[in-house]
Amino acid sequence: MDRNPEQITLGDVTVTRIKEFYGSAGLSPGRFFPDSPDGSWEEHRARLVPDFWDPVADECRTAVQSWLLRSEGRTILVDTGAGNHKERPYAPVWSRLDTDYLGNLAAAGVRPEDVDLVVNTHLHVDHVGWNTRLDGRTWVPAFPNATYLMTRRDFEFWDPANEHRSVLGRGNQNVFEDSVAPVHRAGLTHLWEGSYRIDRNLRLDLAPGHTPGSSVLTLESGGERALFVGDLVHTALQIAEPDTNSCFCEDPAQSRVTRHRLLGRAAEHHALLFPAHFGGRGAVEVARNGPKFAIKEWAGFSRIS
Repeated sequence: MDRNPEQITLGDVTVTRIKEFYGSAGLSPGRFFPDSPDGSWEEHRARLVPDFWDPVADECRTAVQSWLLRSEGRTILVDTGAGNHKERPYAPVWSRLDTDYLGNLAAAGVRPEDVDLVVNTHLHVDHVGWNTRLDGRTWVPAFPNATYLMTRRDFEFWDPANEHRSVLGRGNQNVFEDSVAPVHRAGLTHLWEGSYRIDRNLRLDLAPGHTPGSSVLTLESGGERALFVGDLVHTALQIAEPDTNSCFCEDPAQSRVTRHRLLGRAAEHHALLFPAHFGGRGAVEVARNGPKFAIKEWAGFSRIS
């Protein structure tokens, strides 16, 4: 039987990449990663082109995808992308999309009603979009039989009623209202704190900095390990230069601490790293390089081109 190029097995867990979008992030490296060291994009050009940087257009490239996990008989989606038909006036790259995300999910053998758990690593626009779908003029849960796992910290931070100020300004406008509140009203959310054990193979822990309630999903099964780190790392440059934040980090200092800690865990335990937005092969093994890190080996899936 041919191997599925979009699926790997780690212990007793299968991991499948469900694509939504791949292309320009609409931002130059200088805007997306304003504190990246001078000359670092050129220095690491061989690792960044073409999967993370288009030097001709001087634009960052990004993937938006979900990680589909099958563990202990349950079907789990990690992050749900940007979603279709959403009004995003201050994030136009994600506005009114019309992708075949559900078709890609179906190609992996999963119908929306088959999903048991949805993990939102954090509640940014491009991580919660397929939490809901448009039914007539109403946003309804896209996965009606699922429990949606969200951190209480992020839920409270992004609830407009709490009037928290964000570095995004209005960049997350409408997101809570159309992609978070509908599943909460339907009684499908579980707001967790501290850590949350999904099953023997999977555990969620807080990893704050990018947002107050950002989280990391740890997979440990059959002697194999993986970390699903959301937006801890957007680009391969942040492995080589781990002090580099994106412009979307709410707490830059905490984000750096968390990135160093989790990259260190990945290197020490030989855990595959699954960032939310890596195109190319999707997953990577990292090694320590003095106080920084280096790509040891690309792993995972067929290369997105």
